[in-house]
Amino acid sequence: MRRLNLDQLHTFSEVIDAGSFSAAAARLDLSQPAVSLQVRQLEQRLNVRLIERVGKRLKPTSAGLTLLEHARRIEAAVEDAMQALTSHARGVVGEVAIGTGATACIHLLPPMLRAMRKRHPLLDIRVSTGNTDDIVAAVTENRLDIGLVTLPAAGRSLHITPVLRDEFVAIAPTGDREWAQDVTPHTLATSPMVAFESGSSTRMLIDEWFLQAGLRVRPVMALGSIEAIKEMVAAGLGYGIVPRMSVNAVHHRRGLRMATLTPALSRTLAIVIRQDKPLTPGLRKVLSALEALGCEV
Repeated sequence: MRRLNLDQLHTFSEVIDAGSFSAAAARLDLSQPAVSLQVRQLEQRLNVRLIERVGKRLKPTSAGLTLLEHARRIEAAVEDAMQALTSHARGVVGEVAIGTGATACIHLLPPMLRAMRKRHPLLDIRVSTGNTDDIVAAVTENRLDIGLVTLPAAGRSLHITPVLRDEFVAIAPTGDREWAQDVTPHTLATSPMVAFESGSSTRMLIDEWFLQAGLRVRPVMALGSIEAIKEMVAAGLGYGIVPRMSVNAVHHRRGLRMATLTPALSRTLAIVIRQDKPLTPGLRKVLSALEALGCEV
């Protein structure tokens, strides 16, 4: 397949527009022999004659006219591509795909995403939710650019950076005053528990907290959403243990009262990204914004 040389194509267009090789050479800041050579090489590549002389002026042949129509569209497309790449180089456009848990998505990311959209309106940040294992797998397979997950997380090809620590609290209906401000595993063991689904990182941390006290609890409900747990607890169906960030705001803890866990229990959120991931300007900005979350919580 014969591929067009863009410089030769541009030179040909300039010759036709200027009406002579010498005028085109002046425009292009080239010697006249260099301009003639580029046009001749283009004709040889395409195996057609592109220019003919009529009197003292050069004009395109029929093949030249056809090529000229395409040349103008090609140059416009190249210009559009260069402008788009310039925008990418400045870090103002592009797409970054983030994966995280539903709780972080609802209670942690919105202010950061709002600030990023205001500063970089053409940077398209897409967020999807899932559990740690699924997000780590998606980052490893390059289906997601970056993940914000609950540790533990592992992967040979991944760079894992702890970002922030979020403690857990116990929640009960507002009218339930049986607890003190601090509760222990033994305090909670005899009450019905609305828990996060089995197998999740959050559930494993909570189960381990009880096991350290020699207790094994059997929840009356196991749900896949912290928000669903809060609703069930507010309805009086049991108590829950949830990340503090999910009840920090007053409007996110309506119908609920909180108690501190003793001993303390917390989870660590970490950024996961492939070690060989090319860091575009847009991705660098998202990484910096996620790392800054640890300073804000």
